[in-house]
Amino acid sequence: MKVKIDSLKVAARQAILNQGYNPDDAEIILEIIMYAQLRGNNQNVIKLIGAGLPANPNAGDIRVVKDTKLSAVIDGAWNQGMVVVTQATRMAIEKAKAHGFGIVGTHKTNSATGAIGYYARWIANEGLIGFVFSGSGEYMAMYGSYEPFFGTNPLAIGIPTSDNPIVFDMATAAIAYYGIVSAKTAGEPIPEGVAYDSEGNITTDPAKALAGAIKAFGGYKGAALALIVELLTRPLVGTSRNTDGTKEDWGNLVFAVDPELLADDLESFKEGVSDLIARLKDRKKLPDVDEILAPGERGDKFYEQVMATGEIELDDGLWQALQAIAGN
Repeated sequence: MKVKIDSLKVAARQAILNQGYNPDDAEIILEIIMYAQLRGNNQNVIKLIGAGLPANPNAGDIRVVKDTKLSAVIDGAWNQGMVVVTQATRMAIEKAKAHGFGIVGTHKTNSATGAIGYYARWIANEGLIGFVFSGSGEYMAMYGSYEPFFGTNPLAIGIPTSDNPIVFDMATAAIAYYGIVSAKTAGEPIPEGVAYDSEGNITTDPAKALAGAIKAFGGYKGAALALIVELLTRPLVGTSRNTDGTKEDWGNLVFAVDPELLADDLESFKEGVSDLIARLKDRKKLPDVDEILAPGERGDKFYEQVMATGEIELDDGLWQALQAIAGN
């Protein structure tokens, strides 16, 4: 069904507030969720239904526990992941603008950080190169295993251009966790070959996949990349484990780099990136290809289309569930 974007924002905002957040934190969460929704990314309002994103009643004050001119570690104090990584991104940008490089890690969150391309795009829009890595609970198996051990372990990279930034945002899992949740909500199967059930059998049933494990994308290469993200968002940022070895909290890592550390100046770098992308898009196309797309361009086009109409297609069941949580 078609839903007006303004109506969707109103319902989503109220659903977030009804899950225990103060207005400031609710606006941060809303902006990141709507960023995903308006770019066709599955880190969208689906997060607000079912178990949702309830505020942790034990959340304390977010604090910086280690700080240098180039780096910081943030104790999230069990606050929502999007709120904590927003602060980390802001700090990384400030340090990179002052000193050319900024790296900020976070620990003590255990909730979703949303579409991390949001943070990478933010960094790129500030004229910096951004890298974002996000950990989560044990959802994905290592290559050769069917036992969940990694998070879906997304990574995102943002690079400024003379126009829209290049934003590469991917989960190292064969399917995003919320892609499975979305399929379950819609009563649809997941693609073949992306998840195991609890016995190690390949399944297309989203419920069985949620009880089992997600595969890494690209076989052993994707699994190795997932391991790298795991290392950057666990031991590096100081997360802790339960007595059974599972994650007590989740970690994230953000760093920003000033291109002028190497390039002559920012504008010449941006022009060089734009020129490279233009030449890339002008390459000979395969017969069934209308346009060669750079990373982030599909989402940009989707955003432009829905904003032009003021409406977005939404699954009926998802809209009804969101309305119920919003109290409408």
